[in-house]
Amino acid sequence: MTMTRRALLGAASVAALPIPGRAQAKPTIRIGVINDQSGPYRDVTGLTGVACAKQAIQDFAAGSFDVEVLTADHQNKPDVASTIVRQWIDRENIDLVLDAPSSAVALALAGICKERNKPFITTASATSDLTGKSCQPTSIQWVYDSYANAKSTGGSMIKAGGDTWFFITPNYAAGIAYQRDTTRFIEAAGGKVMGAHLYPFPETTDFSGPLIEAQASGAKVAGIGGAGSDLINIVKQAREFGIPRKMKMAALIVFSTDIHAMGLEMAQGLRMSETYYWDLNDRTRAFQARIQPKVKLWPNMAQAGNYSAALHYLKAVQDMGAAAAKADGTALISRMKAMPTDDDCFGKGKIREDGRKMHPIYLFEAKSPAESKHEWDLYKKIVETPMEEVWRPLSEGGCPFIKA
Repeated sequence: MTMTRRALLGAASVAALPIPGRAQAKPTIRIGVINDQSGPYRDVTGLTGVACAKQAIQDFAAGSFDVEVLTADHQNKPDVASTIVRQWIDRENIDLVLDAPSSAVALALAGICKERNKPFITTASATSDLTGKSCQPTSIQWVYDSYANAKSTGGSMIKAGGDTWFFITPNYAAGIAYQRDTTRFIEAAGGKVMGAHLYPFPETTDFSGPLIEAQASGAKVAGIGGAGSDLINIVKQAREFGIPRKMKMAALIVFSTDIHAMGLEMAQGLRMSETYYWDLNDRTRAFQARIQPKVKLWPNMAQAGNYSAALHYLKAVQDMGAAAAKADGTALISRMKAMPTDDDCFGKGKIREDGRKMHPIYLFEAKSPAESKHEWDLYKKIVETPMEEVWRPLSEGGCPFIKA
Protein backbone atom coordinates (compact mmCIF):
# COMPACT_ATOMS: atom_id res chain seq x y z
CA MET A 1 0.00 0.00 0.00
CA THR A 2 1.06 3.65 -0.32
CA MET A 3 2.10 5.30 2.92
CA THR A 4 0.73 8.77 3.56
CA ARG A 5 3.16 11.59 4.27
CA ARG A 6 1.69 11.91 7.77
CA ALA A 7 2.23 8.25 8.54
CA LEU A 8 5.81 8.36 7.28
CA LEU A 9 6.57 11.45 9.35
CA GLY A 10 4.91 9.91 12.39
CA ALA A 11 6.81 6.66 11.97
CA ALA A 12 10.06 8.58 11.89
CA SER A 13 9.33 10.65 15.00
CA VAL A 14 11.81 9.65 17.69
CA ALA A 15 12.31 11.19 21.12
CA ALA A 16 15.38 9.99 22.99
CA LEU A 17 14.84 9.90 26.74
CA PRO A 18 17.96 8.52 28.42
CA ILE A 19 17.75 7.66 32.08
CA PRO A 20 19.84 10.44 33.69
CA GLY A 21 23.04 9.83 35.58
CA ARG A 22 24.12 6.66 33.76
CA ALA A 23 27.20 5.83 31.72
CA GLN A 24 27.10 5.85 27.94
CA ALA A 25 27.25 2.85 25.59
CA LYS A 26 24.31 1.10 27.24
CA PRO A 27 21.58 -0.95 25.54
CA THR A 28 18.68 1.13 24.20
CA ILE A 29 15.06 0.08 24.62
CA ARG A 30 12.75 1.55 21.99
CA ILE A 31 9.03 2.04 22.69
CA GLY A 32 6.69 2.81 19.80
CA VAL A 33 3.50 4.69 20.72
CA ILE A 34 1.05 4.37 17.84
CA ASN A 35 -2.32 6.08 18.08
CA ASP A 36 -4.76 8.56 16.54
CA GLN A 37 -3.23 12.04 16.39
CA SER A 38 -5.53 13.65 13.81
CA GLY A 39 -8.91 11.86 13.77
CA PRO A 40 -11.91 11.21 16.04
CA TYR A 41 -9.79 9.61 18.80
CA ARG A 42 -7.02 12.24 18.89
CA ASP A 43 -8.23 13.54 22.27
CA VAL A 44 -8.80 10.02 23.61
CA THR A 45 -5.19 9.02 22.86
CA GLY A 46 -2.99 11.32 20.74
CA LEU A 47 -0.18 13.49 22.05
CA THR A 48 -1.35 13.29 25.67
CA GLY A 49 -0.92 9.52 25.44
CA VAL A 50 2.62 10.01 24.15
CA ALA A 51 3.37 12.40 27.04
CA CYS A 52 2.15 9.81 29.55
CA ALA A 53 4.48 7.15 28.14
CA LYS A 54 7.38 9.62 28.40
CA GLN A 55 6.40 10.41 31.99
CA ALA A 56 6.78 6.71 32.83
CA ILE A 57 10.35 6.80 31.52
CA GLN A 58 11.12 9.87 33.63
CA ASP A 59 9.60 8.25 36.74
CA PHE A 60 11.46 4.99 36.21
CA ALA A 61 13.99 5.20 39.02
CA ALA A 62 16.52 2.51 38.08
CA GLY A 63 17.82 1.39 34.74
CA SER A 64 20.93 -0.08 33.14
CA PHE A 65 19.66 0.97 29.72
CA ASP A 66 18.52 4.03 27.79
CA VAL A 67 14.99 4.46 26.46
CA GLU A 68 13.71 6.07 23.26
CA VAL A 69 10.14 6.76 22.20
CA LEU A 70 8.91 6.61 18.60
CA THR A 71 5.46 7.94 17.75
CA ALA A 72 3.10 7.55 14.79
CA ASP A 73 -0.43 8.48 13.72
CA HIS A 74 -2.21 5.35 12.47
CA GLN A 75 -5.28 7.32 11.30
CA ASN A 76 -7.53 4.53 12.67
CA LYS A 77 -6.62 2.37 9.67
CA PRO A 78 -5.37 -1.18 10.27
CA ASP A 79 -3.39 -1.19 7.01
CA VAL A 80 -1.60 2.06 7.87
CA ALA A 81 -0.90 0.82 11.40
CA SER A 82 0.38 -2.52 10.13
CA THR A 83 2.76 -0.87 7.66
CA ILE A 84 4.18 1.44 10.33
CA VAL A 85 4.73 -1.35 12.85
CA ARG A 86 6.36 -3.65 10.30
CA GLN A 87 8.71 -0.79 9.42
CA TRP A 88 9.42 -0.17 13.10
CA ILE A 89 10.31 -3.83 13.60
CA ASP A 90 12.34 -4.23 10.40
CA ARG A 91 14.17 -0.88 10.37
CA GLU A 92 13.91 0.75 13.78
CA ASN A 93 14.54 -2.22 16.09
CA ILE A 94 11.43 -1.47 18.11
CA ASP A 95 11.10 -3.36 21.41
CA LEU A 96 7.51 -2.54 22.47
CA VAL A 97 4.41 -1.45 20.53
CA LEU A 98 2.07 0.53 22.78
CA ASP A 99 -1.41 2.16 22.74
CA ALA A 100 -3.29 1.33 19.47
CA PRO A 101 -6.83 2.75 19.72
CA SER A 102 -9.40 1.00 17.51
CA SER A 103 -9.99 -2.68 18.09
CA ALA A 104 -9.48 -3.49 14.41
CA VAL A 105 -6.03 -1.90 14.62
CA ALA A 106 -5.21 -3.70 17.86
CA LEU A 107 -6.25 -7.09 16.48
CA ALA A 108 -4.05 -6.55 13.41
CA LEU A 109 -1.03 -5.43 15.44
CA ALA A 110 -1.42 -8.27 17.93
CA GLY A 111 -1.05 -10.71 15.04
CA ILE A 112 2.02 -8.95 13.61
CA CYS A 113 3.75 -8.77 17.00
CA LYS A 114 3.07 -12.47 17.57
CA GLU A 115 4.67 -13.28 14.19
CA ARG A 116 7.74 -11.16 15.02
CA ASN A 117 7.92 -12.10 18.72
CA LYS A 118 7.56 -8.49 19.86
CA PRO A 119 5.60 -7.29 22.93
CA PHE A 120 2.33 -5.49 22.20
CA ILE A 121 0.32 -3.65 24.85
CA THR A 122 -2.96 -2.02 23.87
CA THR A 123 -4.33 0.62 26.23
CA ALA A 124 -7.13 2.02 24.08
CA SER A 125 -8.92 -0.84 22.35
CA ALA A 126 -12.06 -2.39 23.74
CA THR A 127 -12.92 -5.74 22.20
CA SER A 128 -12.71 -8.53 24.76
CA ASP A 129 -11.67 -10.85 21.91
CA LEU A 130 -8.11 -9.61 22.57
CA THR A 131 -8.06 -11.80 25.68
CA GLY A 132 -10.45 -14.35 24.18
CA LYS A 133 -10.38 -16.06 20.82
CA SER A 134 -7.77 -13.62 19.45
CA CYS A 135 -5.42 -13.53 22.46
CA GLN A 136 -1.69 -13.86 21.86
CA PRO A 137 1.20 -14.77 24.20
CA THR A 138 2.96 -11.54 23.18
CA SER A 139 0.03 -9.22 23.96
CA ILE A 140 -1.54 -7.50 26.97
CA GLN A 141 -4.83 -5.58 27.08
CA TRP A 142 -4.22 -3.00 29.77
CA VAL A 143 -7.01 -0.56 30.64
CA TYR A 144 -10.58 -1.73 29.91
CA ASP A 145 -12.62 -3.97 27.63
CA SER A 146 -16.15 -4.39 26.35
CA TYR A 147 -17.02 -7.11 28.89
CA ALA A 148 -15.99 -5.11 31.97
CA ASN A 149 -17.63 -1.88 30.78
CA ALA A 150 -20.81 -3.76 29.85
CA LYS A 151 -20.91 -5.36 33.28
CA SER A 152 -20.25 -2.10 35.15
CA THR A 153 -22.33 0.39 33.15
CA GLY A 154 -24.88 -1.97 31.61
CA GLY A 155 -25.26 -3.97 34.79
CA SER A 156 -25.98 -0.87 36.87
CA MET A 157 -28.61 0.35 34.38
CA ILE A 158 -30.33 -3.03 34.42
CA LYS A 159 -30.40 -3.12 38.23
CA ALA A 160 -32.00 0.33 38.17
CA GLY A 161 -34.87 -0.98 36.02
CA GLY A 162 -33.47 -0.44 32.54
CA ASP A 163 -34.38 -3.87 31.25
CA THR A 164 -35.22 -2.98 27.61
CA TRP A 165 -32.53 -1.57 25.31
CA PHE A 166 -31.94 -0.13 21.87
CA PHE A 167 -28.33 0.02 20.66
CA ILE A 168 -26.70 2.71 18.52
CA THR A 169 -23.60 0.90 17.37
CA PRO A 170 -20.64 1.85 15.13
CA ASN A 171 -19.74 -0.78 12.53
CA TYR A 172 -16.34 -1.66 13.93
CA ALA A 173 -15.05 -4.43 16.20
CA ALA A 174 -15.31 -2.59 19.52
CA GLY A 175 -18.83 -1.28 18.92
CA ILE A 176 -20.07 -4.72 17.94
CA ALA A 177 -18.35 -6.21 21.00
CA TYR A 178 -20.05 -3.69 23.30
CA GLN A 179 -23.46 -4.58 21.91
CA ARG A 180 -22.71 -8.30 22.17
CA ASP A 181 -21.38 -8.18 25.74
CA THR A 182 -24.08 -5.86 27.05
CA THR A 183 -26.79 -7.98 25.42
CA ARG A 184 -25.45 -10.93 27.38
CA PHE A 185 -26.06 -9.16 30.71
CA ILE A 186 -29.45 -7.82 29.60
CA GLU A 187 -30.75 -11.23 28.62
CA ALA A 188 -29.25 -12.95 31.67
CA ALA A 189 -31.27 -10.53 33.82
CA GLY A 190 -34.47 -11.30 31.93
CA GLY A 191 -34.37 -8.11 29.87
CA LYS A 192 -34.78 -7.64 26.14
CA VAL A 193 -33.05 -5.87 23.27
CA MET A 194 -35.71 -4.01 21.30
CA GLY A 195 -33.52 -3.19 18.32
CA ALA A 196 -30.21 -1.79 17.09
CA HIS A 197 -28.87 0.61 14.48
CA LEU A 198 -25.43 -0.14 13.03
CA TYR A 199 -24.00 3.08 11.62
CA PRO A 200 -21.04 3.64 9.26
CA PHE A 201 -17.81 4.85 10.90
CA PRO A 202 -16.30 7.40 10.53
CA GLU A 203 -18.72 8.72 7.90
CA THR A 204 -21.67 9.36 10.26
CA THR A 205 -22.10 12.73 11.96
CA ASP A 206 -25.90 13.05 11.80
CA PHE A 207 -27.44 10.64 14.32
CA SER A 208 -31.02 11.86 14.09
CA GLY A 209 -32.16 8.68 12.31
CA PRO A 210 -30.75 6.22 14.89
CA LEU A 211 -32.02 8.39 17.76
CA ILE A 212 -35.56 8.52 16.33
CA GLU A 213 -35.44 4.72 15.89
CA ALA A 214 -34.33 4.31 19.50
CA GLN A 215 -37.16 6.47 20.79
CA ALA A 216 -39.74 4.70 18.62
CA SER A 217 -38.61 1.26 19.83
CA GLY A 218 -40.17 1.77 23.25
CA ALA A 219 -36.92 0.77 24.96
CA LYS A 220 -36.09 2.26 28.34
CA VAL A 221 -32.38 2.60 27.59
CA ALA A 222 -30.41 3.77 24.55
CA GLY A 223 -27.04 1.99 24.60
CA ILE A 224 -24.35 4.07 22.87
CA GLY A 225 -21.42 2.06 21.53
CA GLY A 226 -19.56 4.94 19.87
CA ALA A 227 -16.63 6.75 21.47
CA GLY A 228 -14.83 10.05 21.09
CA SER A 229 -16.48 12.55 18.75
CA ASP A 230 -19.25 10.04 17.91
CA LEU A 231 -20.33 9.86 21.53
CA ILE A 232 -20.21 13.63 21.87
CA ASN A 233 -22.39 14.11 18.77
CA ILE A 234 -24.91 11.46 19.85
CA VAL A 235 -25.34 12.92 23.34
CA LYS A 236 -25.67 16.48 22.02
CA GLN A 237 -28.20 15.49 19.36
CA ALA A 238 -30.15 13.37 21.84
CA ARG A 239 -30.45 16.42 24.11
CA GLU A 240 -31.69 18.51 21.18
CA PHE A 241 -34.43 15.93 20.51
CA GLY A 242 -35.35 15.74 24.20
CA ILE A 243 -34.68 12.00 24.25
CA PRO A 244 -33.15 11.89 27.77
CA ARG A 245 -36.56 12.96 29.12
CA LYS A 246 -38.09 9.78 27.68
CA MET A 247 -35.33 7.16 27.95
CA LYS A 248 -32.02 6.72 29.76
CA MET A 249 -28.75 7.12 27.88
CA ALA A 250 -26.09 4.48 28.62
CA ALA A 251 -22.66 5.35 27.26
CA LEU A 252 -20.76 2.09 27.07
CA ILE A 253 -17.35 3.60 26.37
CA VAL A 254 -16.61 7.05 27.77
CA PHE A 255 -13.44 8.96 28.56
CA SER A 256 -13.12 11.98 30.81
CA THR A 257 -11.85 13.91 27.78
CA ASP A 258 -15.22 13.26 26.09
CA ILE A 259 -17.12 14.66 29.07
CA HIS A 260 -14.83 17.69 29.14
CA ALA A 261 -15.38 18.27 25.41
CA MET A 262 -19.18 18.13 25.57
CA GLY A 263 -19.40 20.11 28.83
CA LEU A 264 -21.27 19.31 32.02
CA GLU A 265 -24.35 21.24 30.92
CA MET A 266 -24.75 18.57 28.24
CA ALA A 267 -23.24 15.57 30.07
CA GLN A 268 -24.70 15.98 33.57
CA GLY A 269 -26.28 12.82 34.92
CA LEU A 270 -24.65 10.56 32.32
CA ARG A 271 -23.28 7.40 33.89
CA MET A 272 -20.12 5.74 32.65
CA SER A 273 -17.33 3.39 33.70
CA GLU A 274 -13.63 4.15 33.79
CA THR A 275 -10.67 2.45 35.43
CA TYR A 276 -8.82 5.72 36.15
CA TYR A 277 -9.79 9.27 37.10
CA TRP A 278 -7.38 11.97 38.21
CA ASP A 279 -9.24 12.70 41.46
CA LEU A 280 -9.68 9.14 42.74
CA ASN A 281 -7.05 9.27 45.49
CA ASP A 282 -3.77 10.83 46.58
CA ARG A 283 -1.73 8.76 44.09
CA THR A 284 -3.83 9.72 41.06
CA ARG A 285 -3.68 13.35 42.13
CA ALA A 286 0.11 13.10 42.45
CA PHE A 287 0.39 11.72 38.92
CA GLN A 288 -1.81 14.51 37.61
CA ALA A 289 0.41 17.10 39.29
CA ARG A 290 3.49 15.66 37.55
CA ILE A 291 1.97 15.36 34.08
CA GLN A 292 -0.14 18.56 34.10
CA PRO A 293 2.62 20.99 32.97
CA LYS A 294 3.28 18.77 29.93
CA VAL A 295 -0.24 18.37 28.50
CA LYS A 296 -3.24 20.44 27.43
CA LEU A 297 -5.79 17.70 28.15
CA TRP A 298 -5.80 16.04 31.57
CA PRO A 299 -5.20 12.31 30.96
CA ASN A 300 -8.11 9.91 30.71
CA MET A 301 -7.91 6.19 31.49
CA ALA A 302 -6.42 5.21 28.11
CA GLN A 303 -3.69 7.85 28.29
CA ALA A 304 -2.94 7.01 31.92
CA GLY A 305 -2.73 3.40 30.73
CA ASN A 306 0.29 4.32 28.61
CA TYR A 307 2.04 5.52 31.75
CA SER A 308 1.10 2.43 33.75
CA ALA A 309 1.95 -0.06 31.00
CA ALA A 310 5.25 1.57 30.05
CA LEU A 311 6.36 1.75 33.69
CA HIS A 312 5.62 -1.92 34.34
CA TYR A 313 7.31 -2.88 31.06
CA LEU A 314 10.48 -1.03 32.08
CA LYS A 315 10.43 -2.74 35.48
CA ALA A 316 10.25 -6.11 33.72
CA VAL A 317 13.10 -5.19 31.35
CA GLN A 318 15.22 -4.19 34.34
CA ASP A 319 14.35 -7.44 36.13
CA MET A 320 15.03 -9.59 33.05
CA GLY A 321 17.97 -7.68 31.60
CA ALA A 322 17.77 -5.50 28.50
CA ALA A 323 19.53 -7.95 26.17
CA ALA A 324 17.23 -10.84 27.11
CA ALA A 325 14.15 -8.61 26.94
CA LYS A 326 15.03 -7.38 23.45
CA ALA A 327 15.66 -10.93 22.25
CA ASP A 328 12.37 -12.58 23.24
CA GLY A 329 9.04 -10.78 23.35
CA THR A 330 7.14 -13.82 24.62
CA ALA A 331 9.53 -14.22 27.53
CA LEU A 332 9.30 -10.51 28.33
CA ILE A 333 5.48 -10.62 28.44
CA SER A 334 5.70 -13.72 30.65
CA ARG A 335 7.96 -11.82 33.03
CA MET A 336 5.48 -8.93 33.14
CA LYS A 337 2.70 -11.38 34.01
CA ALA A 338 4.79 -12.88 36.80
CA MET A 339 5.37 -9.48 38.45
CA PRO A 340 2.58 -7.72 40.41
CA THR A 341 1.67 -4.30 39.02
CA ASP A 342 1.66 -1.11 41.07
CA ASP A 343 1.64 2.52 39.94
CA ASP A 344 0.07 5.86 40.79
CA CYS A 345 -2.66 5.63 38.15
CA PHE A 346 -4.16 2.19 38.78
CA GLY A 347 -2.69 1.13 42.12
CA LYS A 348 -2.00 -2.52 42.80
CA GLY A 349 -3.03 -5.15 40.25
CA LYS A 350 -1.85 -8.07 38.17
CA ILE A 351 -1.73 -9.43 34.64
CA ARG A 352 -3.61 -12.67 34.06
CA GLU A 353 -2.34 -15.53 31.90
CA ASP A 354 -4.51 -14.49 28.95
CA GLY A 355 -3.01 -10.98 28.95
CA ARG A 356 -5.83 -9.27 30.84
CA LYS A 357 -4.44 -6.49 33.07
CA MET A 358 -6.62 -6.57 36.18
CA HIS A 359 -7.57 -3.64 38.43
CA PRO A 360 -10.86 -2.22 39.77
CA ILE A 361 -13.40 -0.41 37.62
CA TYR A 362 -15.45 2.57 38.78
CA LEU A 363 -18.96 3.64 37.88
CA PHE A 364 -19.11 7.43 37.69
CA GLU A 365 -21.80 10.02 37.12
CA ALA A 366 -21.08 13.30 35.38
CA LYS A 367 -21.54 16.20 37.77
CA SER A 368 -23.89 19.07 37.18
CA PRO A 369 -22.28 22.45 36.46
CA ALA A 370 -23.28 23.57 39.97
CA GLU A 371 -21.46 20.62 41.56
CA SER A 372 -18.21 21.18 39.65
CA LYS A 373 -15.48 23.27 41.30
CA HIS A 374 -13.32 23.76 38.19
CA GLU A 375 -12.93 22.83 34.52
CA TRP A 376 -11.72 19.25 35.08
CA ASP A 377 -13.88 18.46 38.13
CA LEU A 378 -16.15 16.19 36.13
CA TYR A 379 -17.14 13.03 38.02
CA LYS A 380 -18.61 11.74 41.22
CA LYS A 381 -17.94 8.09 42.02
CA ILE A 382 -21.00 5.88 42.39
CA VAL A 383 -19.51 2.45 43.02
CA GLU A 384 -16.23 0.54 42.73
CA THR A 385 -16.22 -3.03 41.39
CA PRO A 386 -13.20 -5.06 42.58
CA MET A 387 -10.92 -6.56 39.95
CA GLU A 388 -11.84 -10.10 41.02
CA GLU A 389 -15.48 -9.43 40.05
CA VAL A 390 -15.47 -7.22 36.97
CA TRP A 391 -13.37 -9.02 34.33
CA ARG A 392 -14.60 -11.96 32.30
CA PRO A 393 -13.59 -15.24 33.99
CA LEU A 394 -10.53 -16.86 32.43
CA SER A 395 -12.51 -20.03 31.83
CA GLU A 396 -15.04 -18.20 29.64
CA GLY A 397 -12.63 -16.37 27.35
CA GLY A 398 -11.51 -19.19 25.07
CA CYS A 399 -7.91 -17.99 24.82
CA PRO A 400 -6.29 -20.62 22.58
CA PHE A 401 -2.92 -20.85 24.34
CA ILE A 402 -4.41 -21.27 27.84
CA LYS A 403 -4.74 -24.91 28.78
CA ALA A 404 -7.88 -25.85 30.69
